[in-house]
Amino acid sequence: MSTSPTLRSEIRGDANAVAVIVPSKPSALTVTYGDLQKECLSYQRKLAALGIGHASAVSIATANSYEFIVSFLATSWQRAIAAPLNSAYKQEEFEFYIDDLKSAIVLVPRGAYEANTAAVLAAKKYNAAIAESYWDDVKKEVALDVKEYGQLKGKAEEKVLEAQVDDIALVLHTSGTTGRPKAVPLTHGNLTRTMENIRGTYQLTAEDRTMLVMPLFHVHGLLCALLAPLSTGGSVVVPTRFSASEFWADFVEHKANWYTAVPTIHQILLRSPIPDPLPQIRFIRSCSSPLSPAVFEKLEATFHAPVLEAYAMTEASHQMTSNPLPPAQRKPGTVGLGQGVEVKILNDVGDEVPQGGEGEICIRGPNVTKGYLNNPDANASSFHSPSGFFRTGDQGRLDEDGYVVITGRIKELINKGGEKISPIELDNVLTRHPAVSEAVSFAIPDELYGQDIGVAVVLKAGEKLEQAELRTWMAEKVAKFKIPKQIYFTEVMPKTATGKIQRRIVADTMLKQSQL
Repeated sequence: MSTSPTLRSEIRGDANAVAVIVPSKPSALTVTYGDLQKECLSYQRKLAALGIGHASAVSIATANSYEFIVSFLATSWQRAIAAPLNSAYKQEEFEFYIDDLKSAIVLVPRGAYEANTAAVLAAKKYNAAIAESYWDDVKKEVALDVKEYGQLKGKAEEKVLEAQVDDIALVLHTSGTTGRPKAVPLTHGNLTRTMENIRGTYQLTAEDRTMLVMPLFHVHGLLCALLAPLSTGGSVVVPTRFSASEFWADFVEHKANWYTAVPTIHQILLRSPIPDPLPQIRFIRSCSSPLSPAVFEKLEATFHAPVLEAYAMTEASHQMTSNPLPPAQRKPGTVGLGQGVEVKILNDVGDEVPQGGEGEICIRGPNVTKGYLNNPDANASSFHSPSGFFRTGDQGRLDEDGYVVITGRIKELINKGGEKISPIELDNVLTRHPAVSEAVSFAIPDELYGQDIGVAVVLKAGEKLEQAELRTWMAEKVAKFKIPKQIYFTEVMPKTATGKIQRRIVADTMLKQSQL
């Protein structure tokens, strides 16, 4: 057995202790650590029998569930690469991700194959094997029901393998300002270091139980709400989706004592009926988009628990900084202190700026990816040489106590409630509409999400188009969360004196015009 940390060695708890609870009616599915280990090993054997081995890409297009957890862990144990995908993607989006990683197999929910879902159609196009992965309540196991063998047809069985610390365990795509999503490879070493950092930041123990509300196809849900707790012998309550009407009932019934979420979810919970009596909440964590001081104060006053804002990125296997637990100071409006990583504020050439000065927030640590897959240009621009500091693309400063204050976004990604959306990706989709001549997407302020999507559109001569019509057309091309909230039709796209289109100028112009 390897002594280096891997997801197998770091998921640990007493065999009889509860690891996972999946709320359901009439009774919840309760899984012990012993059950979880056996199920993952069984699933790993099933993958090996199909020929899945070292560096095979396994796309997981299932919702938050026990089967997601098992398939993810078993894939990583088998030295394969887990590639979780948003099950709400459209076919074109699935096609990109499946093709980009050359996925060997795509895992989908029960019934998806017969329904010819978007993920199934995309898998067929690229000859990936297709298997339905689901909890079989009769056999009391996670099923792996292969529907098409695709490229795995005739492939020899693999041995049951043992993962190594430098194996890529997870690949997630992050939207870039070039429009093409970048593939972020994260090794067992990257992930287990973040798990260790999160354990330390929040002093997690086997007595803690979290309510998981974030999607597991994001590092926020996967690392902080699932893997870190399981590395302490603690437990996780895993509903299939976030439901404001069911959150507190499940939280209380299953005796959770903390949760982590984006500000949007915090605000939804503040607007929902508050449980009486209040459960004992050890802390509330907020991450993935900025939390306003007003919401911070309301959360603490309402739920009588410390609110800890954190700062994270996919490239850092999630967490980089966080406000600490009491009695240490937590500062609203900051994202706290570096947690297991070096944080520096650097200028364009990689030199550190004076204390309190503004520059780009840069990080370095064992949890940070070594670089994007097959993207030398992005690697050259995203890391300072020779220091190796990763450039977050966020502008900020360190206050007098070393707490990180984010002051702006150098890059132009739209951060909609934690969903990072590439404006150029949307531009490219919009300009495919036969009536559209030019399109520029940008962030607009939004009370619930922090930012939402605005787009300025110039129509071709003689064409007519309504907002609703364009949204309906886009709904067939992109996931629902990428559909613009506001569409501004204009005859001339605002440009700089040199004729360049700059998103900030377009956004400012459109917002001012809408206020007239």
